[in-house]
Amino acid sequence: MKILLTGANGYIGMRLLPRLLALGHEVICAVRDEKRLSVDKDVREQIKVVEIDFLEDIDKSKIPKDIDAAYYLIHSMTSSIDDFDEKEAITAKSFNEYLSDTNIKQVVYLSGIVNEKKLSKHLSSRKNVEDILYQGNFDLTVLRAGIIVGSGSSSFEIIRDLGEKLPFMITPKWVLTKSQPIAIRDIINFLTGVLGNQKTYDQSFDIGGPDVLTYKEMLHKYAEVRGFKNWILTVPIMTPKLSSYWLYFVTSTSYKLAINLVDSMKMEVVAKDDKLQQLLGLKTHSYEQAIEMAFKKIEQNLVLSSWKDSIVSGQISDDLEKYIQVPKYGVLKDEKRLPIKNESAVLDNIWRIGGEQGWYYGNRLWKIRGFLDKLNGGPGLRRGRTHPDKIFPGDALDFWRVLLADKKAKRLLLFAEMRMPGEAWLEFKIDEHNVLHQTATFRPKGLRGRLYWYSILPFHYFIFGGMIKNLSKT
Repeated sequence: MKILLTGANGYIGMRLLPRLLALGHEVICAVRDEKRLSVDKDVREQIKVVEIDFLEDIDKSKIPKDIDAAYYLIHSMTSSIDDFDEKEAITAKSFNEYLSDTNIKQVVYLSGIVNEKKLSKHLSSRKNVEDILYQGNFDLTVLRAGIIVGSGSSSFEIIRDLGEKLPFMITPKWVLTKSQPIAIRDIINFLTGVLGNQKTYDQSFDIGGPDVLTYKEMLHKYAEVRGFKNWILTVPIMTPKLSSYWLYFVTSTSYKLAINLVDSMKMEVVAKDDKLQQLLGLKTHSYEQAIEMAFKKIEQNLVLSSWKDSIVSGQISDDLEKYIQVPKYGVLKDEKRLPIKNESAVLDNIWRIGGEQGWYYGNRLWKIRGFLDKLNGGPGLRRGRTHPDKIFPGDALDFWRVLLADKKAKRLLLFAEMRMPGEAWLEFKIDEHNVLHQTATFRPKGLRGRLYWYSILPFHYFIFGGMIKNLSKT
């Protein structure tokens, strides 16, 4: 089948893509920025990529008329607090318009469980998108899921952060809300299982794992799987805003996502039946099994995607191109260069920078800077990196964003997403004479920006000097 995969660079899309290819399907990936499609060369050669922003003007020529099916995996919950529901409605209508002249038969939409009478803004928006998609010229299959548990998923990473960092927790009362978590592996099985299955056309199905648990029970079971104990005290006095701040400072989630998650966590998300599971003959994994599978992926460095690599987990806009040209005028620079002996080994060092590896010098100072950034509303160092030695344009790298990662050109370019009175770039490049160039560029905003630069200049001398020396070691 010829399949259109929207949201191909998202958490679910990146997991679904290799499965579709393994099943022999022809896949067209719809992304806003082709450079941000974080796939290896062998996968890239098997797919076709089209650049589409469903919030912009419609160009129907971008989508082939002979597609058989499509996956709708687009959402805007992490992009804003106030108007994400409006954006999601516009996107769904635009999607219908794009497909109106094609021969498409089926669209599969991954939504949220919406069985409560009073829905959160997030779940209400998902239901509205579902209603809009039902108006398209195709048969719609809707899969409604609750919490998704898998390496790199926002829900799993939040539970992981809370469980690992806080053995004793004073929590808001929404931790007593029931949910039905489902393993990412089961999500992919459901998504591929309904493809082309006419018994699922024009229907909506709830999907979930075998366990119905409160968030408190999930935290306790996480601790059991990991082999430690935790204590949780529930209090009624934590407001939604206070709860959002609590999630933001303790976990790796962004503040925008924290607010929307807290709003939804007050709603029960329990499947009303297992009709689809019976129809497809699928057996789902328990919550404990889902955690164990997630850690196997983490331990084997096989995490395919993470919510933290989403552009909206940081501070800059979707358009990475506007930042990729490092300015030459009106900037302040720290330039260092050092001859190297082993080009390949140094490149490997550069490609491992950040995350667990750290920044090769003054890691304690980097952590202090990350903590201060988080206090100021920035991402801090909490995002880390998805893979220990692979980098793609658009990836999050602690409080940096990867703009360019080209090993053939021997160049890595990062843009700072930390809060500061200006814009900053950090570049690593090896020239034809086997000289490593390390350049920090800062474009200040007014006098405050210049004062900021000169106040941290002494630290730059030691940190950047030590960093290039350690990067050069083989």
